[in-house]
Amino acid sequence: MSDHSNDLRETVRERYAAAAVQVTEGGTACCGPQPIEVDDNFGSTLYAADERDALPAEAVAASLGCGNPTTVAELHEGDRVLDLGSGGGIDVLLSARRVGPTGKAYGLDMTEEMLALALANQQKAGATNVEFLKGTIEAIPLPANTIDVVISNCVINLSTDKPAVFTEMFRVLAPGGRIGISDVVADDQLGPDQRAERGDYVGCIAGALSFTEYREGLASVGFTNIELTPTHAVADGMHSATVRAVKPMTPTDTATQEPAQAAGSGSCCGGSGC
Repeated sequence: MSDHSNDLRETVRERYAAAAVQVTEGGTACCGPQPIEVDDNFGSTLYAADERDALPAEAVAASLGCGNPTTVAELHEGDRVLDLGSGGGIDVLLSARRVGPTGKAYGLDMTEEMLALALANQQKAGATNVEFLKGTIEAIPLPANTIDVVISNCVINLSTDKPAVFTEMFRVLAPGGRIGISDVVADDQLGPDQRAERGDYVGCIAGALSFTEYREGLASVGFTNIELTPTHAVADGMHSATVRAVKPMTPTDTATQEPAQAAGSGSCCGGSGC
């Protein structure tokens, strides 16, 4: 990794470490934690009131995303879910509720302060089907073919090596697995310099891919059924968008599923819900 990329990663880490500390310290005040950012384009206002009310206040306050990937991913009972850049844990805890006791929700983050906040929120929520991992989204510390759904909320745009992120998502997904992501995406006509004019890297703008770049990046590692749908503008020519794609089943995978289907087991893909 270049010095420039290392500097950007450290800037991102420092920003989110400070955000975690802000929430943690705010939780000791008489009025409880306050949202880090109050903005219609980012943060906890993008979640339904009943979802926010069901979670620890600190998890809601630490939300910095640009969407709600738990609804994008259409999670099912028994799914194994991985959240890339899990922060204070809001999407992991929501996922854990959706997949139920037979499923599991993993959160991956590189920031010690965010991981500490997430673990505290897990305890407050009483979530037993949750595990938080330290690491980077470019080198996911999980075995291949072990996850049914990868989610992420406005984090992939912060990576300085997005091809590695796409490769790792494909690797950890089981055949038939899928991604359900919220991220900032740029109009195709905006070049890197124009994106940088609209916002900085840690503000989730300068590092965003274009719609075509995102689609081609996912396809290059093997994803199919790729859909990118803008949801709301976050800057001129820059959008919060939902990203969906599938890791295809191989002929071998399909063949091994046929006896189970014949026995009346239901869906060919089990917990992955494909």
